[in-house]
Amino acid sequence: MGSADYEFLTVWRVAGTPEDVAAVLGDARLLPRWWPSVYLAVEPAGGTLEGSPAPGVPRPVHLHTKGWLPYTLRWTLTVTEPVTNRGFALTAAGDLNGTGRWTFEQDGPETVITYDWRVSAAKPLLRRLSWLLKPAFAANHRWAMARGGESLALELRRRRHRDDPQSVPLPPGPTFRQLRTVNLAAAGAAGVPDRGCGSRVCPN
Repeated sequence: MGSADYEFLTVWRVAGTPEDVAAVLGDARLLPRWWPSVYLAVEPAGGTLEGSPAPGVPRPVHLHTKGWLPYTLRWTLTVTEPVTNRGFALTAAGDLNGTGRWTFEQDGPETVITYDWRVSAAKPLLRRLSWLLKPAFAANHRWAMARGGESLALELRRRRHRDDPQSVPLPPGPTFRQLRTVNLAAAGAAGVPDRGCGSRVCPN
């Protein structure tokens, strides 16, 4: 494996069914709303997001993402098989190139989620510095996935308490204050309660 190649295996455990999990993770349009610490923006790739190229397969989307470190990534996510309650696979192309697979398994009242992510960094900054900073870049990914596990658990709680969304805390926001402020405004536009913070920065 080269210095710019990465392999990660992440395991989450959340309250909810595999169907609940698939409904959230299988809809990339919603990522900036419930996982704002990582997903800054999503746009349709090559047309609208209406319809599907095949039954159960969402259209590709362009993503703008970040982690804890002060750089962002732009890449295209393409789901390569139908989204089911057992999981689905995807490809990444752009600043990251590779494949990912989500797997969902029921365990009592919880779902165990496994994400197998194998990518190569194509962004010039990451390629040039991977030989030196690969441990830091890997830690950045683990930070992002930890925030994702927290955010998914909150989103599932929010969906179970649609009659009282104020009872569920906001998901963790981006690490930079200005990005956090922007995302609070975006969250409000998407219907996520802002806890009375308005446009100011709320604590994570």
